[in-house]
Amino acid sequence: MLYVDDERHNLYAFRASFRNDYQIFIAESAEEGRAFLAEHEIPVVVADQRMPKETGIEFLESIKKTNPHTMRILLTGYTDIQAVISAVNMGNIFRYLQKPWQEEEIREAINSAFEVYHTRVQLIEKNIELEKAYQELDKFVYSASHDMRSPLMSILGIVRLSRMEKDLSNTEKYFDMIEESVQRMDEFIKNIIGYYRNNRIEVKHTEIDLELLVEDILRDLDPKLKLQNIELRKRLQCTAPLVADRTKLQIILTNLISNAYRYQKQEGAKWVEIRAEISEQQAAFEVADGGIGIATDELEGIFKMFHRATNNNPGSGVGLYITKDAVNRIGGTIEVTSVLGEGSVFRVSFPNKLTIGA
Repeated sequence: MLYVDDERHNLYAFRASFRNDYQIFIAESAEEGRAFLAEHEIPVVVADQRMPKETGIEFLESIKKTNPHTMRILLTGYTDIQAVISAVNMGNIFRYLQKPWQEEEIREAINSAFEVYHTRVQLIEKNIELEKAYQELDKFVYSASHDMRSPLMSILGIVRLSRMEKDLSNTEKYFDMIEESVQRMDEFIKNIIGYYRNNRIEVKHTEIDLELLVEDILRDLDPKLKLQNIELRKRLQCTAPLVADRTKLQIILTNLISNAYRYQKQEGAKWVEIRAEISEQQAAFEVADGGIGIATDELEGIFKMFHRATNNNPGSGVGLYITKDAVNRIGGTIEVTSVLGEGSVFRVSFPNKLTIGA
C-alpha cells in the first residue's frame, strides 16, 4: 500500500505501525505519489487531506482514471467533513478516517479495502474469461457446423455418385473416400471431447507411470498412421516420480504425438522421437519429428482455435489450441521450433508436483 503525507514524521509513524502487516510505500507529496503509482499497481492508497498545493481529495480524484482499481482512503480533520462527504458521494474515496487516527480503526479500513480490491480484480478476471469463452463459443459453433457437415456432405456425394455408376470397379475407391471422411469426423469429435474434458475437469495431481501413459497413447493412435513405416524413438529420463494431472498430460501428449505422426513427409526417412526429463522440481517433454515442418510466418498462429498451418493432411485446427490451454491450466509453458521441410520440435515444461495437491 502507499501512504501520502507531507509531514515526514507522520509517514514514518504510519510505516512503523503497519510494516509487519503490509508492505508500506511512502510519498511526501501528491506529485511524488502519482509518479510512484505510474510505475506500480498498488491495491490501497491512504492520503492525508491537508497537504500544500494539492489536497488529499484532489490527489485521490486525480488517480481515479489512471488507477481505477486502487482503493482510496482519506485521513482528515473534522473541519473538512463537508468536502469529504462530497468526495464519498462522487466515488473518489472508499473510506475516510478522522484524525487523530486509531490504529485498529485504520487496520480495519485497510483490510476491508484489500478485500474489496481483490474481489474486484477477481471479478474483472472472470469477466475477461467469460468474454473469451463467449467469443470462442461463437467461433466454435460456426467452425464446428462447417467441419462436421463437410465430411457428411462428402459421404453423401460419394453415395449418390456410386448409385449412378454401373461399373463396380470403383467401389474400393469409394470406400476409401468414405473412410477418409469418417476419420475426419471422428478426429473432430475426439477434439470436441478433449476440449470439454480440458475445460470442465478440475486439475487433479496423481503419480503417473510415464512409460504406461506413453504406451496407452501409442496404442490408441490412429491405426492408419501406424501403417506409414514411421520409426518411433523414446528417451524417457526420470530421476524422480512424476506427479501431475494425468488427463491434461494425456491430452497434451496425444495431440503432439498424433501431429508428429500425421505431418510426415511423403518420401525419405520418417521418424518421431518422444523425450522426457523428470526431476524433483520440473517435468519437461519434447515431441520431435522429421516431418514437413511449419513455415516461420505460421508459427505465431498455430495455437489459435481452428488455425491450420498447412493444407497437407489438414486436421481440425483445434488440437494445438486445446494443447496450449491444457498446458496453461497446469502452470506450464509450450514452445515450438520448426524448419519448413525438415521437421518440428514441441517442448512442454511444467512444475512437478511431488507433494500431491500442491
